[in-house]
Amino acid sequence: MKKSSILLIYTGGTIGMVKDYASGALKAFNFDKLLESIPEIKQLDCHVDSVSFKEPIDSSNMNPSHWVQIATLIEENYDSHDGFVVLHGSDTMSYTASALSFMLENLGKPVIFTGSQLPIGDLRTDAKENLITSIQIAALRKKNKPVVQEVGLYFEYKLYRGNRTTKINAEHFQAFASLNYPELIESGVFLKVSEEYLLRNKGRKKFTVHKEMDQNVAILKLFPGIGPLVLQSVVRIPGLKALVLETYGAGNAPTEPWVIDILREAKEKNIHIVNVTQCSGGSVSMGRYETSKQLEELQVINGKDITTEAAVAKLMYLLGSNVSPKLFKSIFETSLRGEIEEN
Repeated sequence: MKKSSILLIYTGGTIGMVKDYASGALKAFNFDKLLESIPEIKQLDCHVDSVSFKEPIDSSNMNPSHWVQIATLIEENYDSHDGFVVLHGSDTMSYTASALSFMLENLGKPVIFTGSQLPIGDLRTDAKENLITSIQIAALRKKNKPVVQEVGLYFEYKLYRGNRTTKINAEHFQAFASLNYPELIESGVFLKVSEEYLLRNKGRKKFTVHKEMDQNVAILKLFPGIGPLVLQSVVRIPGLKALVLETYGAGNAPTEPWVIDILREAKEKNIHIVNVTQCSGGSVSMGRYETSKQLEELQVINGKDITTEAAVAKLMYLLGSNVSPKLFKSIFETSLRGEIEEN
């Protein structure tokens, strides 16, 4: 068997920085010298190539045009490489991983996102372990087929489904969590693969890259004291096509008449409204309480256990794909890439 060929895609972020010990400043890492700086990569049973954004960015500046750049690099190198590792700043990594999961349809190879909390040259860095294990996971094969055939996110010894993740901590090495779906792989002395949780591409349909992402989406988090003017100002944004409404608990919202009146106004303008719980874990269950019954009667989309990050990405993807308004609700409530609980 030939060695797996893995492509590293560096977009920016802490993992790609090294410290200049003379000045104490951080500077961009030269990925052409990757093997010199991390000789452990030579011990991996795979061939590693690397490519970098011409101008690496802080992930706070990440936007859909950059998602298209990443997707295009994967598309251009899909036939020549067996897997991909995307190095990305942690702040918006869950958004990008979610977006790529939808943009890369019928994916049959691993696309692993990773990053770090400390620069690659720092004495206590988590960058080396995250990078090395991500490459190792991307190279995993069984019966000459990739073990992982989806977009994943690896951080601090665990590989998660990318569109199930949320960044939960800005200081600890365990920066991400997937509270509504189990980890796919756990790294210890050995890599423990939970194959029952992995997505499988049966290979019947051609790999397709979608590059149209409609950005006319907004998020509104409910809070005690929210008033009509706030809700009105959001749903009346010119050109708005979809709203992620972060509700309480199992999908509950205030029962004041003005709430439903304004949401009904939005629905009449063909604005898609998705009910997503603002809790870190758990699922929306509309109609379970009186405070969500009105939303159910209004035909608000049930976000179930989807993350806010995945909801935003899925809306942009479906809007960009010109999904029929009549089918939009049922398609959103259906699992496309394992991002939402099955019915």
